[in-house]
Amino acid sequence: MPKLDEIVVDQVTALLEGETNAVTMLANASALLSDAIADNNWCGFYLLNKQSGELDLGPFQGKVACMHIKPGTGVVGTSFAQGESLLVPNVHEFPGHIACDSASNAELVAPVYLNGELSAILDIDSPTLNRFSAEDQQIVQAFAKALGKKLDAAGISALS
Repeated sequence: MPKLDEIVVDQVTALLEGETNAVTMLANASALLSDAIADNNWCGFYLLNKQSGELDLGPFQGKVACMHIKPGTGVVGTSFAQGESLLVPNVHEFPGHIACDSASNAELVAPVYLNGELSAILDIDSPTLNRFSAEDQQIVQAFAKALGKKLDAAGISALS
């Protein structure tokens, strides 16, 4: 399996330079990362809706997805509740896994912070078990951190 190249962190920083629209930034970030990761079937964002307290579907690349996820449920919601990245080699063994796409077998998620607050979860799914490595996880975490810095620099105050 081809490795994820850490250059995507520099690429997202350069790609988003000067942009001030959150939807545009998240859409291009998901497209960039989806293209860089071989054997993925979904790559995108779930955004905190402060009114409902749920995570709402944001820009993504892939098939139709779950539209709302409660913090603490599934891989995305658990990552949000814990405020940390999760690498799940087999989603079918993850307690409370939410099957938005039955073809997904592995998942990698990372938090995105905006102005120091957890505001979104970057979510990547693969149809291949054990698809993601610890190195992939480190790069995706760095990607999410770089994206958060660009969102902060753009003066964006909320994602949803």
